[in-house]
Amino acid sequence: MPRCTLRFEKALYREGAERIAGIDEAGRGPLAGPVVAAAVILPRKFSLPGLNDSKQLSPQIREEFYLHLSTSEKIEFGVGIASVEEIDRLNILRASYLAMERAISSLKAAPGHLLIDGLRVPIFSLPQTAIVGGDMRSLSIAAASVIAKVTRDRMMKTWHEEFPVYQFCDNKGYGTPDHLASLRTHGPCPLHRRSFEPVAQTYFPFA
Repeated sequence: MPRCTLRFEKALYREGAERIAGIDEAGRGPLAGPVVAAAVILPRKFSLPGLNDSKQLSPQIREEFYLHLSTSEKIEFGVGIASVEEIDRLNILRASYLAMERAISSLKAAPGHLLIDGLRVPIFSLPQTAIVGGDMRSLSIAAASVIAKVTRDRMMKTWHEEFPVYQFCDNKGYGTPDHLASLRTHGPCPLHRRSFEPVAQTYFPFA
């Protein structure tokens, strides 16, 4: 597994870049709930041992890292959300881009360069570097992945109280066997993505 470091950030700083923001999203794959993106600007000298792709961390460690990242005066972050309605209207890829745009816009000032997990985002005019597996290689992207994941998980846990039959507190909207069984039994709720095939195949009692 590659080491998660500041090597990409440091290389850009040496080239004269300023305000380098790591970008990542959470929630492309689930059948329910929004897609959430985060943009994080770390200080040039930053260390948080163990910080990595949020999917590689336990829920407890994610929460601990989220607390550190979100409360440090030296760390700047923004969060953007694209709703279920926007996902169904735009498609999940374009909705993810929209969430990323909103995350960047919520920063105190525009970044000078973006580090993006995966592939380039064609709608961005800002200079960008796309890094495949970036959430396991760049600390800025890893920090964004934690902020996005914890933010979305907390939202899904809250919605579990309103729609308990789907067990969103456990599956976070992903298509687990229990979630699919609940869909077949109860049909989708307003949080389900109508454009996703397993949802589209079920009856819409809330439509």
